[in-house]
Amino acid sequence: MKTTKIALLSLCMVGTLSASAQFGGLLGKKSAGKKSGSFSTVWESEFDNKASRLALCDGDGQYIIGTDDNSASVIDADGKAIWSGDYKKLTTNKTNNSEYQYTIWKEKGGYLFLFDARKLGTDRVAVLDLATGKELWNSELYQDLIPKGTKAEEGTDQGELETVKYIDELDSFLISQRNSIILVKANTGEKIWETNRFKGGVGKYVYDAKRNEIIMVNFKPTALGALFSGFKNQLVRINAANGDILWDATFVGTIEKELVTRRAIIDLWIKGDKIFMYLDGMNVYDYNTGQKIWNANYENDMQGANGGLFSGGKRSKIYRTLADPLFTDDAVYLVMLGGRDRTKYVEKHDLASGKLLWASEKITGAFCMPNIYKSNDKILIQVGGKVQVQEYRLEEVSSGFGAAAALGGFGGGGTVKQWVPYIYWDYKNQKNSVLCIDDKTGQVAWRSERFDKRITDFILEENKTLFVGDGDEFYGYDIASGKQLFDVKHNDAKVGKATDVIDFGDKVVVLSEKGLAAYFKKDGARAYASDKIKGVDYFYHIGNNYFLRDQRNSKNIIYGIDMTNGETKGSVQSKGKGGSPKYGSGIDITADGEYIFAFKGRKVEKIKVNN
Repeated sequence: MKTTKIALLSLCMVGTLSASAQFGGLLGKKSAGKKSGSFSTVWESEFDNKASRLALCDGDGQYIIGTDDNSASVIDADGKAIWSGDYKKLTTNKTNNSEYQYTIWKEKGGYLFLFDARKLGTDRVAVLDLATGKELWNSELYQDLIPKGTKAEEGTDQGELETVKYIDELDSFLISQRNSIILVKANTGEKIWETNRFKGGVGKYVYDAKRNEIIMVNFKPTALGALFSGFKNQLVRINAANGDILWDATFVGTIEKELVTRRAIIDLWIKGDKIFMYLDGMNVYDYNTGQKIWNANYENDMQGANGGLFSGGKRSKIYRTLADPLFTDDAVYLVMLGGRDRTKYVEKHDLASGKLLWASEKITGAFCMPNIYKSNDKILIQVGGKVQVQEYRLEEVSSGFGAAAALGGFGGGGTVKQWVPYIYWDYKNQKNSVLCIDDKTGQVAWRSERFDKRITDFILEENKTLFVGDGDEFYGYDIASGKQLFDVKHNDAKVGKATDVIDFGDKVVVLSEKGLAAYFKKDGARAYASDKIKGVDYFYHIGNNYFLRDQRNSKNIIYGIDMTNGETKGSVQSKGKGGSPKYGSGIDITADGEYIFAFKGRKVEKIKVNN
């Protein structure tokens, strides 16, 4: 069954362009790459309204939606209109000015969630069927889903509301209210159960299909904190059929949300009869009783990194600095952060008891340790590497009709300043190295510190060979002995400094700041190097397709790359807004990577990747 896709709210207004233009800005013979190809346009179509709030596809490209505050328009895979209409006519409770809305895509269609926060009177909620436009249900029972006195467009949250969580496995909404949470059927709005033993928003959940139970953790919605009296951090085990709380446990710590994605920074796993919760370390609970069995905690040094307030035209935070836990059948490996000395190191714990089996040497000068790998009797630690930056930039754009009011921005004439979200990878100056630990003792087996400027992630081949790059060179190592097998001067490829490595059959493709270079695994010989692409800040592997993105200077260019030879299949430069924040302004891509959708105002362009 197709994975449910939750669309993120677009924060940007868009303008119009003549119907004859290729508004997606397809780049043809002038596009960069070893060989300049071009994508082909399948069709150009129009929404019945101007897509100023949502503009994206369902993942398969069978349904494409465009919405504004007061209406929606949906077209099909052939560019033909399916339905459109004003919300006040589509909903029986006259839900109209929906300043907050998001989509939930299902196998056929899905749901369009609308929230009308009225200043005077009762707030309104309505859910529409995306396939038909028909109202599935509405309600005026749920209040305070969006905080009063603020604007949803200002970036306080994107996607789902902090107080509404869609449970895919149950096809239901969990709605947080002042003194309880309520589970309602997504397609009818029928209340399934309500409990007052769980308060706050749902930060993370795991559904146990065998038991029909939900393990979930709450968090205090930032803007709604005052609403929840007697709030406490809760981890609960709940009967999904009737809402009975089988047990609840309290925990120490604060669940934060990422700046742009709004993903709760917490993870949960069920392994056998234990629940593992990763929040500022590892906390382990007995599944049957909720009793804490063991924990390994530490301080998080990334909290508040690069500022915490909108100021100076930019707000930025850094993530992915510490590796995810590495689980085996009987152990878990954790990257730990030291206390006052701010060092980083790895601990190995017995999975059942939490007993500390060993701790590696402490590493000073490492800003991040983003990955750990296990290869037979060796643990490989990446010291240094890329970190994820999420930020908002205050940019001036063409206002369009009513944009200043809709955005909560400011400006005059034909422009408005607005906060625009960006997500990209970056490198920080630090001490980089490959560290190999003996799995039995935790002692250093070997290390390499030949990474002066940066270090990429690792690629392991058959647990025998490790491939890694720095800014200017590409290396191969024998994992067992640490012997360096080859050293290739990557700067000779003239595609800029290496940023990432991609495992591609018998080759390793080194993604770089200005293109690609590929090397054979057997001896490090260069297979190809692409011509220069002006700037690359993100890489996507979608289905069997590979894409590079250039977001410099407020642009958004997507390149399709043939990884067998480094040739550019084609590229598209967005000229509009909307689209999926994952791919940048004005762009959405189907789940198989075969089609790109470009949006601008009423216009929709469907673009074929492989000719």
